[in-house]
Amino acid sequence: MSLRHAMLGLLAVDPATGYDLTRRFDKSLSSAWHASHSQIYPELGRLEDEGMVEVVAEGARNSKTYGLTDAGHAELRRWLVDVEPSRQQRSESAVRMFLAPKLLAPGDARIALERDLRDVLKQREALEQIAAAIAADGGGSPFLPAVDLGLRVSPVMEGWIRDQLAALGDES
Repeated sequence: MSLRHAMLGLLAVDPATGYDLTRRFDKSLSSAWHASHSQIYPELGRLEDEGMVEVVAEGARNSKTYGLTDAGHAELRRWLVDVEPSRQQRSESAVRMFLAPKLLAPGDARIALERDLRDVLKQREALEQIAAAIAADGGGSPFLPAVDLGLRVSPVMEGWIRDQLAALGDES
């Protein structure tokens, strides 16, 4: 997924500032894509230069709220309908979990895997809180499918890590 298309999609749902977009990524797409302030603000500038977004309001401290233009809507539609998505996934955590049991002493592998298990459990808890907030708002959020995907993937990751820990045995 490209950052620009994720941003266009979020802005299609509701105009936002760069800060708002960062929060939306964290609260909706974090299980699929992470984006930081340092990525979002330059991309907003590029999208504005290309005529895909425009400033629709200005606020305190020079904050700018961006909305999609017709060109932005057209590009988002083109990407969603005409572009075959990449089916490849990249996950630093998955690479680490793959390598740790093979390359580290069992005690170190256990430390790495337990850290990743804590992270998976923490992420699932955060997604459950987001899902509960969406449900409390009536469940009509366009972000619910991304949250649902994260909630479905989480038990698989948890189970795999627990299996890897069990395979290490009690060696330390």
